[in-house]
Amino acid sequence: MENKDFEDDEMYVEIELDEGTVDCRIITIFECDGSDYIALLPLDDKGEPRDGEVWLYGHEEDEEGNPSLRNITDDDEYEAVLDAFDEYLDEQEFNSLPDE
Repeated sequence: MENKDFEDDEMYVEIELDEGTVDCRIITIFECDGSDYIALLPLDDKGEPRDGEVWLYGHEEDEEGNPSLRNITDDDEYEAVLDAFDEYLDEQEFNSLPDE
């Protein structure tokens, strides 16, 4: 995972996959059951979101602060992480509602 600099305030990373690299926008880093996770929005060659996909990974940093990702291979862990991410999305939607 490599941090990328773009012109706006958003944070981006480049993910190396078997089929090549993919630029992703970082949606959020969040906690679930005492571990950190990251939600990424993969982008196409034009910098646009790819079909509304969101990728969820475990997120860790070494002693020097270098980030790394890990795949979520356990179904129960994935369901818990997905629920936590859904809660994050609900909070964002609630916080964006106009004041009455």
